[in-house]
Parts: sequence; C-alpha cells; structure tokens
Amino acid sequence: MPSHGGQHQAKRADARRNVRAILDAAAVCLSRDPDASVAEIARTAGVGRVTLYGHFASRAELVDAVVARAIEEGDAALDQVDLSGDARDALVRLVEQSWLTIVQIGSLVTAAFDALSEERMRELHARPMQRVEGLVERGRAEGVFRTDLSATWLVGTLHRLMHGAAAEIEAGRLAPAEAATTIAATALAAFTPPGRPVPEVGALATRRLS
Repeated sequence: MPSHGGQHQAKRADARRNVRAILDAAAVCLSRDPDASVAEIARTAGVGRVTLYGHFASRAELVDAVVARAIEEGDAALDQVDLSGDARDALVRLVEQSWLTIVQIGSLVTAAFDALSEERMRELHARPMQRVEGLVERGRAEGVFRTDLSATWLVGTLHRLMHGAAAEIEAGRLAPAEAATTIAATALAAFTPPGRPVPEVGALATRRLS
C-alpha cells in the first residue's frame, strides 16, 4: 500500500508535469495567436480549465509565466555571446543573437504587451537590458560610443529598434532576413560619437573573420 509520502510526491510530480504541459501549450498557442483563449491552451495541454486555473489564477498570470520562461531561456543564449574586444563588434554580435531570441519568442511578445503592464514588461527585460547597459558603458569608456546622450537613452533606443523592426516585418516593410543587419546598422549610427565615421556592419563582420 503506497505511503502518504509517496502519494504526495506523485501528486507533486503530476503537478509539475501539468505546469510544464500548460506552459508548452501556451507558448505554442500564443505564438500562433496572441489572443488564444485559456480554453484553447488547456485543450492543447490536455488538461481541463479547472486544472489550468489551479496553477494559474488568470490568463494574465499564465502569459506572464510563459513569457518569463521564454525570456529566461533567451537570456541564457545571450550569456554565450562573446562581448569581449571592440564594443562595436560586440554590439553587432549581441544584436544578432538578441534578434534570434525575439524571432523565437515571436507573438509571445504581442500577447505580453496586451496582457501585462509596462512596468512588468520592464521587470521581465531587466537582466537582458543590464547586459546591453554594461556594453554601452564600456563603449563610452573606450570612446567608440557617444557620451553626449545618457547610457539609459542609448539602451532604450536599441530596445525600441528591436521592437520597431518586429512591427515593420509584420507590416511587410522589412524582410526578416535583413532585420538583424538593419537594427545593427541603425544602432551603430545612433551610438557613434558626433563627427566620427559610422562603421559598416559588413566591415565589422569581415574584420572579425579576417
């Protein structure tokens, strides 16, 4: 006869499996349709709505959890980006990987903007933004990024460029394959000190490979 402890462990294991299934289903459903309903997500996860609401009290709480997980996974990938050497080269590498992360998150971002407050979105992006801020500060110290504008403004500019590119792709005005290069080129133009030549993204990439 199973012990109460064994039953408790089995229930906890079932709960973990259910949470994982719900988050996986939410990621799929919300990427396909940012307005996907709780009922659709529960159906895809293979659980009832009562079970889903037992783990997530509201749709907003579920969206928060799935977006937080996606950002955390993307942030782990950004941890692998080499940010050493010239800050401008590092910026291009960071933009390229960050854009891949945004593409992978896809419509989750749209769902998050609809369901979560601006303050919560800032909280979720805090660690990725700290990475960019550290790189911007180093570039300013090296004299390759401008100091007449605040580091916070430059970091915010890059963030807005990323989301602006996503909007341009959705509107059909920017080819997805050109997004990372377009973002990096625009960021370099915005970050370069006045009067200094703006490096070309292609030239930086060639220099890295040579």
